[in-house]
Amino acid sequence: MPVKEKVGIVVSNKMQKTIVVKVENKYSHPIYSKTMIKTRKYLVHDEIGECNIGDQVLVQECRPLSRHKRWKLAKIISKSSLVS
Repeated sequence: MPVKEKVGIVVSNKMQKTIVVKVENKYSHPIYSKTMIKTRKYLVHDEIGECNIGDQVLVQECRPLSRHKRWKLAKIISKSSLVS
């Protein structure tokens, strides 16, 4: 079975070895045909702590690492221009 992958933006890196990634999903409303955006946040394992807020990342599903953490960082697609 293939591994699930998602692309999102880092919104928090305050925890040790964990980042919060926001993934947006666009879909058409069934009645009004308006394009809607559904946002979901995932806790992602970042072993070496290389991500910063605003980076665009690719995450992969993995075995449960903690109570809420089920994703790991696959690669950083683009770095943020903001340096904090």
